[in-house]
Amino acid sequence: MKKTKRTAKIVRKTKETSITVEINLDGSGKSTVSTGIPFLNHMLELFAKHGLFDLDISAKGDLQIDCHHTIEDLGIVLGDAIAKAVGDKKGIRRYGWCILPMDEALAMVSLDLSGRPYLVYDLVPPAAKVKDIDTRLFHEFFQALSVKSGMNLHIILMKGEEAHHAFEAVFKSFAKALDQAVSYDSRISGVLSTKGML
Repeated sequence: MKKTKRTAKIVRKTKETSITVEINLDGSGKSTVSTGIPFLNHMLELFAKHGLFDLDISAKGDLQIDCHHTIEDLGIVLGDAIAKAVGDKKGIRRYGWCILPMDEALAMVSLDLSGRPYLVYDLVPPAAKVKDIDTRLFHEFFQALSVKSGMNLHIILMKGEEAHHAFEAVFKSFAKALDQAVSYDSRISGVLSTKGML
């Protein structure tokens, strides 16, 4: 049922960041990620691998100040790329969800590619920092991604005592949920909405 190549490339340059994101929703999980923030690289590599998306990210930001601009702007650009790659949404499942364990951590992500952005972020980070990253910045990442992709996104950390495990569970769960939402279902004609559009 695949009609077009579902890929996108988005470039965004500001005085604070320079970011390029390329995504293929029908990939095999290959990724090249360079953000200047090793833990963020790791999370995005996990996202690509477990969602089976091909992902190429190059991000340079004012890390001498802090990680905020780079992480938030990356959410903006990745959200734009997802929206562009999804296209008209005809034939896709639209909804996706996953409850995923990572050792003691358990995360649930549920999403709807409705075109109506809304983020519910029920996550208290188990630690204030992972290495040099303020873990509250992941809220900014997902907020920006939700808005730019037009995604209703619910992220719930159900259990988690170790911050690395908690965020790994979240990013993997997000990947699996998005993979489900963008996958085709031959029973769906047009878009999955009684309105006839999303």
